[in-house]
Amino acid sequence: MLGGFKNFLLRGNLVDLAVAVIIGTAFTAVVTAFTGMLMSAIAKITGGKQPNFDDFAPGDVLVGPFITAAVAFLILAAVVYFFVVTPYVKAKERYFPSAPAGTPEDIQLLQEIRDLLAAQGGGQRPQA
Repeated sequence: MLGGFKNFLLRGNLVDLAVAVIIGTAFTAVVTAFTGMLMSAIAKITGGKQPNFDDFAPGDVLVGPFITAAVAFLILAAVVYFFVVTPYVKAKERYFPSAPAGTPEDIQLLQEIRDLLAAQGGGQRPQA
């Protein structure tokens, strides 16, 4: 029973996942600060007021906090995509290029076996 627990704890996926959660939590502060900086830049452009729709309530339905959260989410998503995902993908492709497209090794081996069997059998393929 303890052997299975030890295997579970030492499995690579669990450690990778734990590291991802820790790094993600720490990175949240960086992205939130950058989003705040963008919001204050927008405030300077728009005359000193940060975009805030909290009091917007058409027909006495308070939709303002949702709109504010949606705008903040879109800014946050744009920051993550353009400043994290895009450079990461470019760096990954530069330093660890993907394998050229071709026939997978197992398919290639099966094709060689087929060709050898066809050569041994007089070049005839069995009918399906």
